Amino acid sequence: MDNRAGEMEVFVQVAEKGSFAAAAKALRLTPSAVSRTVARIEARLGVRLLQRTTRALALTAEGQAYLGRASAILADIDEVERSLGQANAEPRGRLRVNAAVPYGVHCLIPVLPLFLARYPKVVVDVTLSDNVVDLMEERADVAVRFGPLRDSRLRARALGRSAMTVVAAPAYLAAHGEPRHPDDLARHNYLHFNFRRLADHRAFSIDGVVRERSFTGNFLAGSGEEVRLMALAGVGVARLANYHIQADLDAGRLVPILEAFNPGDTEEAHAVFVSHEHLSLRVRAFVDFLVEHAGIEGP
Repeated sequence: MDNRAGEMEVFVQVAEKGSFAAAAKALRLTPSAVSRTVARIEARLGVRLLQRTTRALALTAEGQAYLGRASAILADIDEVERSLGQANAEPRGRLRVNAAVPYGVHCLIPVLPLFLARYPKVVVDVTLSDNVVDLMEERADVAVRFGPLRDSRLRARALGRSAMTVVAAPAYLAAHGEPRHPDDLARHNYLHFNFRRLADHRAFSIDGVVRERSFTGNFLAGSGEEVRLMALAGVGVARLANYHIQADLDAGRLVPILEAFNPGDTEEAHAVFVSHEHLSLRVRAFVDFLVEHAGIEGP
């Protein structure tokens, strides 16, 4: 059976390099072998693919059409071989991961040893930050993000959804009293985040209508974990994700307040990554692992 794919590769190289000699050098063949291959294709098709001059080669209309189809076929062959090769390959290499501090501390780090044991040839480089990073600029492979997704360049896998709760430590409530209405928070120390992207207001359901309220306090932080620790220390009131503080709620270290005014807002979590035609094995394996072992269970 003729090696049609091999012939196509020779022709594509001739078209791209512009000469038999240059194509022969790239393919490690003799110029005469390249010339014979092109002549054999033309004889089989019954058309001329190249206009030969003393200085250069030019594609005919038929040659342009053959080049386009041949290039597509070779790309398909490459994709088939790549996918089959990856099926038995092992993830390896450096994997740069960015995650919010609460998620990293409470969801990712506890299960990361399992991933490293499963894929020992992957080097996981983790950065925990509640700031939203640009995956392109930071060269991160995977990031875990909370809230709406706005970057259309990225692919995403859902990791779950968490309810949000306004909480305080029992010691704080004993010293300052428990707020009975959202407006009462104006007299309390409200713990804030210092993100520029995050507005300093919160939504409450008041008389059946969701209304926003703004509050002040003497502490701002760059991560939810810092806010949690200050709330545990009795410094003030905070609004945090349930997945982050569930153990504190269960143990009574933090107490939900103003639940009658909770609008039922939730925050979605996604693993996001740059969309490539050929996703690396280590990224694919890590994202699958997050979905399996580090998802967030509602509410």
